Amino acid sequence: MELPFRLLTHVPWWTLVPAALAVLAYVAPTLLGQRLAPQQARTALVAAWVLHALTLVADMLAPPPHFGFALALSITAWLMLTMYLVEQQLYPRMRAAGTLSAMGALAVLLALVFPGQALSGQQSAWMPLHLALGVASYGMFAAAVVHAGLMTRAERRMRLAAASDDSAPGVPLLTLERIMFRCVQVGFALLSATLLVGMLFGETLYGHAWRWDHKSVFSILAWLLFAVLLLGRARFGWRGLRAVRMVYAGAALLLMAYAGSRFVLEVILGRGL
Repeated sequence: MELPFRLLTHVPWWTLVPAALAVLAYVAPTLLGQRLAPQQARTALVAAWVLHALTLVADMLAPPPHFGFALALSITAWLMLTMYLVEQQLYPRMRAAGTLSAMGALAVLLALVFPGQALSGQQSAWMPLHLALGVASYGMFAAAVVHAGLMTRAERRMRLAAASDDSAPGVPLLTLERIMFRCVQVGFALLSATLLVGMLFGETLYGHAWRWDHKSVFSILAWLLFAVLLLGRARFGWRGLRAVRMVYAGAALLLMAYAGSRFVLEVILGRGL
């Protein structure tokens, strides 16, 4: 029986080398601290982004192709970093590199140790679309969580600045909130498409019709929560702490829906897709 994990000595060199370099690039700004100029730190982050992408390509194309919770989290972390690098061009004062670097390094390491289950050559043609939609929705909701965290930090800084008569620079709170809701809107559309494909083509994808397992229940609960959030935003102008808490709760449900359930199935029970 195939083990749910692998030793680093069993990782192919074409995966191990870019992965190791990606981890080093991710942690370099933290290790070197103030010795790196801002532009050098950004260069290290871009290098980590490129190396992380090479690691993902090597993971997905190495025969036989594998997929699992760790690779899904790794792709999610890479998508978050992609969005951050684009946003920083528009909002240079946005600061989330430390958090994203830590998440990226951890995700790369997890994908090395837990490669997931080998995909059957007889998988449905709908499976890549289903996985891509699901991981893309993960990425957008994860980005919403990051912006929710930035909102919380910005609000705290505003209070401290008001108390000390200091004007701390940063991305405006309303801008962060607007980006967060856009991430939720796109993520909600992608999640809706993921669930729709699963419902309509479940038998083709998994060999059985749609059923109410842990993944389905948590996914539907997350979908309902985000639907309520978007409706409340449109009808009642929900914002601030209420919106942030709902984003956190919905993201937690999604994490349990796929990554949590896949971790139990792949690592603890040793079952495949």
